[in-house]
Amino acid sequence: MQIFAATYTPLKEDLSLKLDIIGQYANYLTHNKINGVFINGSTGDFASLTISERKEHLEAWVPEKTGLTLINHVGDIGLKNAMDLAAHSAGKADAIAAIAPFYFRPSNIDQLIEYCSKIAASAPNLPFYYYHLPALTNVNFDITDFLKKAVDQIPSFEGIKFTQNDLVAYQEVNAMAGDKDIFFGVDEAFLPSLATGAKGWVGSTFNHLTPLYRAIADHFYECDFYEARKLQALALKFVQTLASYGGFNGGGKSFMKEMGVDCGPSRFPHRTLNSEEIKEVLSVFTQYGLNEYLNRKVENQI
Repeated sequence: MQIFAATYTPLKEDLSLKLDIIGQYANYLTHNKINGVFINGSTGDFASLTISERKEHLEAWVPEKTGLTLINHVGDIGLKNAMDLAAHSAGKADAIAAIAPFYFRPSNIDQLIEYCSKIAASAPNLPFYYYHLPALTNVNFDITDFLKKAVDQIPSFEGIKFTQNDLVAYQEVNAMAGDKDIFFGVDEAFLPSLATGAKGWVGSTFNHLTPLYRAIADHFYECDFYEARKLQALALKFVQTLASYGGFNGGGKSFMKEMGVDCGPSRFPHRTLNSEEIKEVLSVFTQYGLNEYLNRKVENQI
């Protein structure tokens, strides 16, 4: 199993970057047996960051990522920006990823391949991953066709971050991936993704619930499907509870303070939960028995 946490971008109360916490954040994730991090992605609110902030954020992770594989998301609505971010990642990240441009969108799969090719070529020595998230990009070409073309036309292509609640499409692309990685990115469907052959995941809730997902996988492989389903329901309850306060991104980031890593507030339009709301969330988690599956805090961490 390869589990990557899609990380939050830490911010100060004035909403500027809070980069001095990255070492603590990395230590916490390593402590909880996370294999890698996916930074500057949707969970990290890349669309609310400036290009220079995304570069500074990457630079802060580089000296702190010991034991963690670092994938830096460089996608942007502007190809020039994405190429710039990719070039900047060389010698810093272990791999790069790019979401499809989502304002002026590619009109066919060949245009999407061209976009990805130019980004990948800007950092030719880094593995390149396509970040498939059609719910937000509205770019949804046949993913198996994309895989075939990408393997043929992008020398550094290494795989796909598949964030779509379509297990049929995931199963198809995963089955034909060969030695390429097809990371699954819908945490709420972690259990059914196991049945399709998933071996790698990138998600927001791995920041909080790695023991829960490892327990789900253990029960699945032991053919204890009843217990696996019970635990998957807890993951869904976790997401639904935090999302009920105005969206999961803000809720999940706010809850990181309870995990011992204060990632600070969220930028607009995400909400930052106040202390009373966090208490309400903790009460719900206690009621459902979720607390025992939360990631462990690092004792005496500053």
